[in-house]
Amino acid sequence: MRSTIALTTAAALLALAPAPAQAADPTFVVAGTGSDSNPGTVERPLKSIQKAVDLTTPGATILVRGGTYAVMTNIQIRKSGEPGRPIRLANYPGERVVVDGEALPASHTPVGGSIPRDERGVFHQEASWWHVSGLEIIRGPYAYYCAGCNDNVFERLVTRDNYESGFQLQGASANNLILNLDSHGNRDPRKNGESADGLAIKEGSGTGNVVRGARLWNNVDDGFDAWLFASPIRIENSIAHGNGYNRWNLPDFSGDGNGFKLGGGNPAPAVAHALTNNMSFKNAAGGFVDNGNPGATSLTRNTAWRNAKNGFTVDRSQSRLTANLAVGNAKPVSLGSSTGSGNSWDIKSSWSDSDLASTSASTITGSRDSAGNIRPSTFLQPRNHAQLGARI
Repeated sequence: MRSTIALTTAAALLALAPAPAQAADPTFVVAGTGSDSNPGTVERPLKSIQKAVDLTTPGATILVRGGTYAVMTNIQIRKSGEPGRPIRLANYPGERVVVDGEALPASHTPVGGSIPRDERGVFHQEASWWHVSGLEIIRGPYAYYCAGCNDNVFERLVTRDNYESGFQLQGASANNLILNLDSHGNRDPRKNGESADGLAIKEGSGTGNVVRGARLWNNVDDGFDAWLFASPIRIENSIAHGNGYNRWNLPDFSGDGNGFKLGGGNPAPAVAHALTNNMSFKNAAGGFVDNGNPGATSLTRNTAWRNAKNGFTVDRSQSRLTANLAVGNAKPVSLGSSTGSGNSWDIKSSWSDSDLASTSASTITGSRDSAGNIRPSTFLQPRNHAQLGARI
């Protein structure tokens, strides 16, 4: 009997004892002065981002110290985080990180050549549940290339001066948020300007992808391209301007020059993309273009200004346009069988810059605020008709 009582008491005490504390998710620090044989602490950092990626587990964090990291091989991200435990990759707080892909062989693919899939991107990701933020990625064969990616957040990235699209998401990819991206100056000498966009979500499918607060400018082809993407994309509070001009003197120039290209392909899938509160201006072609997408795209309170072609071209879709503003384009809209109400062309036939509170883009194209948001201004807001167009 005593033995039974003793065992029962011991079991009760064990049940009341606190569980062992879980080890904290690790943080790995990378610095240009580090070594990949180090443990990755602040005092003894790793040297390469790839080594830190290889060491991560769900919930881990990688912090990259300021400086320029010239990569000889692209950074491969092929392991995933978990729901509630994403893997985080970010600049060390307050420090500027530049990842330079100029030395990557695929950055200099010859005219007519193709880039092998695994060599696409300074960062090449085929994984889910990552939160990547605060990196500047330059001169690569694409800056960030993500295929088969789900449930990721890409925040405050700068992708500039690359040899293909700045950021490309494709394949079976769903529930990704691209937040406050700046993508500019991207071109593709190997294709004479045919395909390098600021941001491309193309050649795939997957619901729940959102673009918010992007600025896409001076890219050789389009600002945004949804070519052959078969699922709806939501785009909000974003800007595309100055795209489609041959700033690099490429021969046999093939750049399109649309601000927002909302589909395409042969045949183009019917997709109901949704665009709200975006601006497209001074592009070499159209502002907002369905590009043969026959779907029911929704365009609400967007602004097209001084594009070389139409402000809105939706004549091959079944789009719905509400409270959009078109000023100074070759033509306000090519509507076809699409429908709309409360747009500037519904209100009056002629609009000019004198109808706008400001035509100075200096604030919205200048520095972002401390949270990474575009600073607000009265740029392209109508003096009257407050319900019209974007407010950024």
